[in-house]
Amino acid sequence: MKLSLRARTQPEVNLTSLIDVVLLLLIFFMVSTSFVKQSQINISLPQADNSSIVEEPPEQIDIMITATGTYLVNGRELINNRAATIRNALQKVAAGRNNLPLTISADADARHQHVVTAMDVAGRLGFTQISIATVNDPGE
Repeated sequence: MKLSLRARTQPEVNLTSLIDVVLLLLIFFMVSTSFVKQSQINISLPQADNSSIVEEPPEQIDIMITATGTYLVNGRELINNRAATIRNALQKVAAGRNNLPLTISADADARHQHVVTAMDVAGRLGFTQISIATVNDPGE
């Protein structure tokens, strides 16, 4: 018996179905993409005049007390530490708005009397939202 070997044929990959799928995906993405036309509006923006600067009233009042007893109201140092001076500075900064939050922050070496004086003056002027700022000790 004589056996003959058949010639091996190389397998062929049919690319027709792959091309069909790619074209269908291309058509799908082209149809589903929305093209939005952005409208363009010409706007003439106003120019700011630098000649007049309006100082806006603060949203919060800060009283800082140094170790030597010097008072600073919103970063401005007062000429002395009398209660009348503190009262005038608070009235000027608050401009009649006693509902603003007021924060008192004092140095660790400041006298307790200076903090009490600031709280007393603020209370007499009608401030009700008074808070004392503290700092956590990082060593704890």
